Amino acid sequence: MPFLFSLLVIALMVGALVDIIRRDDSQVRFLPKMAWVIIVILLPLIGSILWFAIGREYSEAGLRIPRMRPAARPTAPQPDLRPTTPVDTRSTEQQIADLDREIEEWRLRQEIEKRRRQDGDSSTDAEPTAG
Repeated sequence: MPFLFSLLVIALMVGALVDIIRRDDSQVRFLPKMAWVIIVILLPLIGSILWFAIGREYSEAGLRIPRMRPAARPTAPQPDLRPTTPVDTRSTEQQIADLDREIEEWRLRQEIEKRRRQDGDSSTDAEPTAG
């Protein structure tokens, strides 16, 4: 049994080598022909399987596989759904001034919130306790 397997691997390797050598360079995919020859010689079983699976360019005249045709396109024009980049007409100085105003606004809001918390704490402390 191992002898038969070895013969099959050698026959597959020889077949792959003959196929690689007889192919035109335009019919070889992913690697140059010489690289495929080296792969098939160094790794006979795996290299031959890879050659027939991905390396060989099969002609269109061979086995025809029916393919689904794309659906008919609608005749109405589709609106352009790509996001548009916003156009800002302000100068750099104006943008910086706006940012400074926003920063100042946030600082004032934080200060107001801090004062509210302090006033809230002091008002609960100032209430007289019943006793």
